[in-house]
Amino acid sequence: MSLLPPGKFGLPFVGETFEFLLDPQFVEKRYRKHGAVFKSRILGKPAVFMVGAEAVEFLLSTGFENFTWRDGYPETFQKLLGRSLFVQEGEEHRRNRRLIMPAFHGAALARYFDTMDKLINKYLVKWEQQYEFKWFDEFKQLTFEIASQIFLGTANSDETKQLSDLFATLTAGFFAFPKLPGSKFHQSMKARQALLAHLDQVIESRREHPTDDALSLLIQAEDENGDRLSHTEIRDQALLLLFAGHETTTTMLTWFALELAQHPDVLEKARSEQSTFEHPITLDQLSKMPYLDQIWNEVERLHPPVPGGFRGVIKPFEFNGYRIPQGWMAQYSIYFTHRLPELYPNPDVFDVDRWKDTKQKPFSLIGFGGGSRICIGLAFAKLEMKLIAAHLLRNYTWELLPNQSLQPVFIPTIRPKDGLKVRFQRQQEGF
Repeated sequence: MSLLPPGKFGLPFVGETFEFLLDPQFVEKRYRKHGAVFKSRILGKPAVFMVGAEAVEFLLSTGFENFTWRDGYPETFQKLLGRSLFVQEGEEHRRNRRLIMPAFHGAALARYFDTMDKLINKYLVKWEQQYEFKWFDEFKQLTFEIASQIFLGTANSDETKQLSDLFATLTAGFFAFPKLPGSKFHQSMKARQALLAHLDQVIESRREHPTDDALSLLIQAEDENGDRLSHTEIRDQALLLLFAGHETTTTMLTWFALELAQHPDVLEKARSEQSTFEHPITLDQLSKMPYLDQIWNEVERLHPPVPGGFRGVIKPFEFNGYRIPQGWMAQYSIYFTHRLPELYPNPDVFDVDRWKDTKQKPFSLIGFGGGSRICIGLAFAKLEMKLIAAHLLRNYTWELLPNQSLQPVFIPTIRPKDGLKVRFQRQQEGF
């Protein structure tokens, strides 16, 4: 009979939760000791950790039927994000994904381009005037304003700021302990209720007066039977899309700016590529920037937005000779899988050229997930990040300010500890 994976459960109930949340090297230390599969106990559940492309492919694709999203993520995620695509399963998930997909691909992206471009230019002017600032916070404001205007049609800056602050409070509760008095979770739930109340009003307004925003597309979307999403479904999906539509892009934009500031040779090549295009930036141009694509692949590899993903085990299974019981939590490591030397030689080095004319192993780059449940907003995120990057490369220069920590903080998303303080200005010879 197969054995349970190596590792230890730690303290009763709590297990190794605090080590998992506080130690960035939690997975790496145990991988070095036990290999690609090991056990632990986190957030009150026995857990199996799985590292590497084969393990990730099993979790996200070939062994998909053994897992559930709903029971994988902590209770706090489910309560704060509601019954959205994030926790839906089976036919419900497939049906709703089909209904939502058109709002984030093809013709819809082309309609969003001008709104994105206008907001990006507004922030570029603002940053030039500020001269010195913390870029993580600024990117977060920009990406949230893009998300709220494109998804909800929000055009009022004060309203956008209020929504952004509510989301910051909501996300602070993801890894809180909900049953502890005074927990951040209670404040997060209050923020959720305020966000839902706002969404209720916007949905009703869009029903009466449809616009070109994504919310109007969701309201009008029909499945093959002519059925539409309910009010509650639209509200929950909109909440998820607002969250996902700015958190991950914010972190990747921040690391993009940091790495290019530290690698002037890469920055110069990226600028040179942009010089081959005419002004202004167009949607068609963005599809013809292979070196910028290489940079974004390397940023995603070295600095994925989140360190890993969770699943619940609904059927016992075997992997690498170990038995995993039903009822456990499964966690696949994004961060450490991206740093395995057998997948990426010299994995700790920012090497854009590793993406030139090389075919990567399946499920070795998983910053946005993989398989049938790959991030639904991936095309939207790539459009937004490339458009911002193209503007920065063509017209601006920046340098890192001294006396700041650039060490990564991992929760709720991976970002530099001090938020990336920079000095920002327009190039003397822009495009």
